[in-house]
Order: sequence, then C-alpha cells, then structure tokens
Amino acid sequence: MVKIKGIEKHTGEGHRKRLRKRFLQSGFDGFLDYEIIELLLSLGTPRKDCKKSAKDAIVKFKGLIGVLDSTLEELQQVEGIGPSNAFGIKLFQATSERYTREKITPSILLNSPQLVFEYLKEKIGKEKKEHFTIICLDIRNNLIVEEVSVGTLNASLVHPREVFKKAILNNSSHVIIAHNHPSGDPTPSEDDIITTRRLVESGKILGIAVTDHIIVAKDKFMSFKEKGILN
Repeated sequence: MVKIKGIEKHTGEGHRKRLRKRFLQSGFDGFLDYEIIELLLSLGTPRKDCKKSAKDAIVKFKGLIGVLDSTLEELQQVEGIGPSNAFGIKLFQATSERYTREKITPSILLNSPQLVFEYLKEKIGKEKKEHFTIICLDIRNNLIVEEVSVGTLNASLVHPREVFKKAILNNSSHVIIAHNHPSGDPTPSEDDIITTRRLVESGKILGIAVTDHIIVAKDKFMSFKEKGILN
C-alpha cells in the first residue's frame, strides 16, 4: 500500500483499472492468458495484487482452459489463491454453464455427434462420477427430453425397461445414449460395447432406434456411430 495525501492506495490499483478499461473497450482482444485470470481473481479481492498468482495458475494448469476448468480445491493449491479471489473464476464457471444450458434449447437440432457432445459436456463432462444419459429425439432430431442417472454403466442402471420408458412416454422417434468417463479417456470398455449392443437390439424390438452412443470426457468424446461399432 502507498499513501497519497492521507489516502491509502494499493500499488496495483492503476494496473487493474487499465485491464478493466481495455476489456470494456475491446473485450479480451490482446489480453494474455494470465491477464484474463488476473482480472477474474481481482473480482473477489479488488485490493490485492493477483498478477503472480494468475501467472502461477496458468503454469500449474497448463493454460487458460485448465485454470477455468479447475475446482475450488485445485485453485487453492496455487499460492495466493483462496476462497475469496477464486470467486471470480467460480463465477465464470457457473455463468458459462448456465449460459450454455439455457442457450441450447429443445428447438436446437442435435443431429451430429459434435452437437451432442457440446450439449452434454457442460452437463456431465466435468463430473467426477459416471453419469448415464438418454436423449429422446423426434423425427427431426429435436430434443424432446433427457434423463440423467448417476452410477456406473451396469445392468441395473441401463436396463432396457428403464432406458426406453422415457422414450415411450414421450413418443420419441429415436434416442441417443451417452455416459461420461471421469478419467478423461473416451475409449469404450468391453462392457460399454456389450451394453450398447444390448440396448440397440432392445430398441429394434420396441421400434425406437438407438442412433448413437456418445462417451463424453472433459474436452473430447467418442461416437459409436462414427467409429462403426454401434451395431
């Protein structure tokens, strides 16, 4: 702190004002990754110099995306980051998830594996436990309804009766099933393949096609349809 005419002034205050002014004028154009994190950290601690912590976080989490995807516990492993100045990053995460969830509405077509992944990654891609999802679609690939269950992909969780109940009740034309791999590796296990084929055969009997199975990881996915292992 420095004192100017009896008023305490933080040495980094002018720097933060310049960052905010730059952002308001041109968004993040020209910003370095650490400056974006610094700006977010300063939301919770406006009188604290956050530059070093921001730089350290970028190094520790290998870039901007790594920092923005980090949990509160992970962020606090960086010296100088605590619950207060982590507020800005957690606010960004929550806002981003809410924005994505509300922007993608049932009127949006889910007619490609990439679109399905974009829809699901904010919902289950970052979860630490496995989540199984069934997406019920109409004949034009519009989302009708979805259902998410928590637990490993086992016989009790994905019994055809439970999987197709929602689809039948909502007059679905076809369904896409999905689950996440918390490990970050979307490669299917042998059980994943066996379970998928069992559901595909059950769907044929009911007249409700299983058109894909998407395995969702944190930042990538695998489509059974694209890999040619759906049938």
